[in-house]
Amino acid sequence: MLQDSITKLLMQAVKNKDEVRVSVLRMLSSAINYEKIARQHDLSYEEEIVVVKREVKKRKDAILAYEKVGALDKASQEKQELEILKEFLPSEIGDTELLSIAKQVIQENNFSAVKDMGKAISKVKEKVGLSADGAKIAKVVKEIFLGATDN
Repeated sequence: MLQDSITKLLMQAVKNKDEVRVSVLRMLSSAINYEKIARQHDLSYEEEIVVVKREVKKRKDAILAYEKVGALDKASQEKQELEILKEFLPSEIGDTELLSIAKQVIQENNFSAVKDMGKAISKVKEKVGLSADGAKIAKVVKEIFLGATDN
């Protein structure tokens, strides 16, 4: 599981005196442990990835907020943390491949009306799993339904 590799990497970061990496890995380990306690069971790999994605989103939001107010040093620190967190995410599916899968799912399920958009998004999420962000999937499906891309 992810928690085991985080623990190993944390020990290595402590040895290397990499303070930023130690801080991020401790935070991520804590976040996973809190989620484990909240769910009252050992987390699956998919559940651990959801926790990592949540932390990634927090960093992205913080970067935007810090840049907005001109705190570029804080934004830079958040960017460093973001890069460390991204190491734990599965590789993302390419835009072209995601578009192709979305079109295939829409065609296979005969989704044609805008009211089918939610169902289409769910089916695409099932098909691609953790390899694409939900917002990205929704954007691609919406573009297909509204004709913003070539069909």
